[in-house]
Amino acid sequence: MDYSGVVFIFTLLFLGLDALPNFVLLFADDLGYGDLGSYGHPSSQTPNLDKLAANGLRFTDFYCTSPACSPSRAALLTGRYQTRSGVYPGVFYPGSRGGLPLNETTLAEVLKPLGYATAIIGKWHLGLGANGTYLPIHQGFDHFLGVPYSHDQGPCSSLTCFPPDTKCYGTCDVGVVTVPLMSNDTIAKQPVSFPDLERAYVDYATNFIMKSAKSKEPFFLYYPSHHTHYPQFGGTEATGHTQRGRFGDSLYELDRTVGKIIQALEDSGVHNNTLVFFTADNGPELMRMSRGGNAGLLKCGKATTYEGGMREPAIAYWPGRIQPGVTSELATILDILPTFTNLAGAKLPSVQLDGFDMKPILFDNGPSARKAVFYYPVDPSEKYGLFAVRVGKYKAHYYTQGSIKSSTTPDQDCGAHAFFKQHDPPLLFNLEIDSSENYNLSMADDPEYKDVLEMIQSVKKEFEMGMVFGESQMNKGRDPALEPCCTPDCSPKPSCCTFGEAEPI
Repeated sequence: MDYSGVVFIFTLLFLGLDALPNFVLLFADDLGYGDLGSYGHPSSQTPNLDKLAANGLRFTDFYCTSPACSPSRAALLTGRYQTRSGVYPGVFYPGSRGGLPLNETTLAEVLKPLGYATAIIGKWHLGLGANGTYLPIHQGFDHFLGVPYSHDQGPCSSLTCFPPDTKCYGTCDVGVVTVPLMSNDTIAKQPVSFPDLERAYVDYATNFIMKSAKSKEPFFLYYPSHHTHYPQFGGTEATGHTQRGRFGDSLYELDRTVGKIIQALEDSGVHNNTLVFFTADNGPELMRMSRGGNAGLLKCGKATTYEGGMREPAIAYWPGRIQPGVTSELATILDILPTFTNLAGAKLPSVQLDGFDMKPILFDNGPSARKAVFYYPVDPSEKYGLFAVRVGKYKAHYYTQGSIKSSTTPDQDCGAHAFFKQHDPPLLFNLEIDSSENYNLSMADDPEYKDVLEMIQSVKKEFEMGMVFGESQMNKGRDPALEPCCTPDCSPKPSCCTFGEAEPI
């Protein structure tokens, strides 16, 4: 017998709701654990996010599933490790043949049968494919305004990133088409105008919220921001506003957008019936130095399985429903789908899910159902499996590897010259007293740590026995003919795919 309807009714009664809740999912890009004011940064200006943290629930031990963009986004939307869906190794590119498989069920597809309006504004990065096969409108979203991949995956050296005419820092990817702005499956502008982009997103999000509220439709708004990924950009309201330079301005623009989304919720009268959840896809790209973000006390950053690469800021905000506070319970982006699904009374996908319902954490200040966190590298394989496992306060590293993405720091374990290394016995850290992973306990002459390692090994073995790797989507390769072009029949490509414009937004 299916008791989901009964459970849903009790959930509504418990929360004091008389209608389906709305969901706003805010997802930052390459944001470090130490980048927000509410997470300790002394010069970041993030007043709106800090307000959410002060009036909501701030997580101290929240994780992504991969230290890279596309895999984390796949896990976020499906509640499944990227290894199951095949979104590995690395990330999607403009000409990638693969994408998030259409037989994977996204959070938007879970909510649609209940009458939810669904929209995404910002960075998709889960594939484009032939004829836009993998775009959001084919993955459960009614509306899409954004860039189908990362905004550095196109030449940017001649583009303006900050007004009046500050050129983008660096060159970004060359030899491919300029980055397009897409409206559903149509190119609205190419190249995108970075200084105007956030304003377009705010207008789109505001209109979507207002329209949904007016028609009394429950809604799911997904805002995967480009900020604070390289190259940073910003509009007139953010440029020169902070003490952190261009990175700080970019972060401030993200924060302003969050504030305007919250304002739209208040103005439309649905503020108290909307769960807002904020987190990020992976740690900071330290190779960019002051333009790359900050992991705070955590070790290393993007593209590594140290804490700085995969532990993220996270905030849950729901006025009158979630009490302000801080939780150190374990949670990950995998847990968002089952949590939203159960709050809406929707049906969970009939596949192996890796997430847990966070309602006990959010509403009862209770314990997490999640007892372990599993760390896969950017390029996971069945041969090596998990690089690290955290159970409770202890984390064991079975393999470590640095990355050029985390170069430039004094820590020799982080950069490209820290080659792949197996550890036997595994490195062992107590993250409650050593969040920086400085003091290896496995070498200590204490039988307690031997028992801990045996316990973690048992958890690792059980998890890996149940992991079935899906066909790699990235290994399908690339085809330049798949790169989006505003004038498809023009020549020569990619240079002719520039400054074309379809209907205005």
